[in-house]
Amino acid sequence: MHPFVVLVSMVRKDYEKLFSHLEPPEPPAGLLDKILLAIKREQELRHTKRLALSFLALLIISVSAAPFSWAFFSDEAMSSGITQFLSIAVNDIGTFLSLWPDSFMAVAESLPIMSFALFIINITLAVFTLRLFLHRKRLLINYFMHGMRFT
Repeated sequence: MHPFVVLVSMVRKDYEKLFSHLEPPEPPAGLLDKILLAIKREQELRHTKRLALSFLALLIISVSAAPFSWAFFSDEAMSSGITQFLSIAVNDIGTFLSLWPDSFMAVAESLPIMSFALFIINITLAVFTLRLFLHRKRLLINYFMHGMRFT
């Protein structure tokens, strides 16, 4: 046998003896908790992002539909004659109030209820989604600024 091979085999046996008594290092305390917390934060962030983007899309749709619903409401109000009734009510309040049952019934009959309801629903949806989007956006900013520390 070659002397180099013998030397290598002897050194190898010595190293095997040396390292056979060593135990593998223990993971740091709380490592599992930190990993689970990091996974939970990532899931929450993904959920929050998805929710914020949904609110943003709904906000864009409702804000872009607002001019159309306003135009529909104003056209219906002009064609229904409600503006004439309101003009009479403002200019001649005495006559309007003296005939109040008929006056209020005439105004109520000429109200464009469907277009008004559509406009109010659209504006309410826009305000509601804006509020929720800004709230979720704040949560995202807080997460990125303060929540990324895994201590």
